[in-house]
Amino acid sequence: MSTTEPDALLGPADIRELAAALGVRPTKQRGQNFVIDANTVRKIVRTAEVRPDDCVVEIGPGLGSLTLALLEAAGHVTAVEIDDTLAAALPKTIEARAPARAGRFSLVHSDAMQVRELPGPPPTAMVANLPYNVAVPVLLHMLEHFPTIERTLIMVQAEVADRLAAAPGNKVYGVPSVKANWYADVKRAGAIGRTVFWPAPNVDSGLVSLVRRTEPLRTTASRLEVFAVVDAAFAQRRKTLRAALAGWAGSAPAAEAALVAAGVSPQARGESLTVDEFARIAESKGAGA
Repeated sequence: MSTTEPDALLGPADIRELAAALGVRPTKQRGQNFVIDANTVRKIVRTAEVRPDDCVVEIGPGLGSLTLALLEAAGHVTAVEIDDTLAAALPKTIEARAPARAGRFSLVHSDAMQVRELPGPPPTAMVANLPYNVAVPVLLHMLEHFPTIERTLIMVQAEVADRLAAAPGNKVYGVPSVKANWYADVKRAGAIGRTVFWPAPNVDSGLVSLVRRTEPLRTTASRLEVFAVVDAAFAQRRKTLRAALAGWAGSAPAAEAALVAAGVSPQARGESLTVDEFARIAESKGAGA
């Protein structure tokens, strides 16, 4: 059997054997659920449309299931792993199962939230099975600090996937939806069952596709200014924007003036607004003062 064939991918027995050899027990604290199904990782790579000229960054590679599948398709893969044991073992797994591709793999042993630069060529794509508890912060951090990432495909808890991909007016539309939309066009890209993981989580998972905007939003407000409006609007999401943005604007009348100047009804609620409308509100702060 050639290690350059798809058989190099990890199956259920391989995963458990690797974990046992390393003394690894998946922890809830880090949201570790390892993918044990080769067909699933192939599906993820296909859905991500990974190309030979892509430099892919993977967050939380774990034992390497998805990493090996990415190496079959991408020009280079850089994996970011926080766990000491897993980070030490992954290069050995790549060398053992895909030696011909080991030269196209880099490892960064770090917390993804602390990463500001990556070795090798700038990443063009991000593909990851993100831990449920940190999925949104990690996604937004990577999109902010690595503007060369054009395409992202993440596997997250189904509920998180729904929130990220929600449109204005949807009951789960909120802060993650708007902030992800600041960077990219976001859509649901599939569902993943529980049985492809070890241990099997007690929730379903979903795939989310993000394609970075080719042109940033036309606004004079900064990302931080827009995000401040978003955070204020959803902190009290049942209130009208006139009331919810009072603290942000300095008073309810000031909030109303900013909303009117932005062409947004003061009686509207945050869940009905697009990211462009939030940007207009941020631009209009101080209107009528």
